[in-house]
Amino acid sequence: MAGGAREGGRSVTSKVLAILGAFDSAHPQLTLTDVARRSGLPLSTAHRLVAELEEWQALSRAPDGRLRVGLRLWELGQLAPGRLQDLAHPWLQELFATTRENVHLAVRDGLEVLYVDKVYGRRAVPIVSRTGGRLPMHPTGVGKALLAYEPDWFVKSYLARKLERPTPHTITEPGRLARELAVVRAQGYALTYEEMTLGTCSAAAPILVGGRPVAAVGIVLSSRRARELPQLIDPLLGTAAAIAKATPPAAGSGP
Repeated sequence: MAGGAREGGRSVTSKVLAILGAFDSAHPQLTLTDVARRSGLPLSTAHRLVAELEEWQALSRAPDGRLRVGLRLWELGQLAPGRLQDLAHPWLQELFATTRENVHLAVRDGLEVLYVDKVYGRRAVPIVSRTGGRLPMHPTGVGKALLAYEPDWFVKSYLARKLERPTPHTITEPGRLARELAVVRAQGYALTYEEMTLGTCSAAAPILVGGRPVAAVGIVLSSRRARELPQLIDPLLGTAAAIAKATPPAAGSGP
């Protein structure tokens, strides 16, 4: 987010990007005042640039008048490289058909996981992850599966941060989390129990290409059915291995 930035010395391009950057998965719709605040622009500047972005269909209006990302940006987004997602999607569908549970694919982006695909049904438990959304690494199954296979320097740097605690069950103690990551590496998958959201638990496995974690596939279900998680490990690992086998090294460079 570009919030807190100031207008002085900024190019028109940087101002437009700041406006677009004000929208994210947690803020898909914003008022003009919100846009100005989150982009760090004066209201008059935001008003002028938003009008131009609306004319180009980069932004549009919801029925209540709030601004949202427009179809023109969605069209451009479809041109972005998505080789790994395209390769993985049939396997995610097959895993969902087998388990009937929420299945998703995530990659690491900085210190967060970015969800790039998701397959779910009406009966699956509601979850906070959404395609295009981001979450911290340590409370999520896919995040732990990725973090466990990152280089030591990255893991140490991550654990040195003040870690978010979404629920009372989130593991934030560096030593305890480091030990859990060692277990993930030893067994080849990660488990979480109400660490990101109360009422859900998850299992996730990394997709390793050339020994590098390019993505992770996860399953989320209700914590009332946590005893069923062990039954999902074999199909989960099989899916991760199949995606890795089908992924050329170059395809692992992006979502």
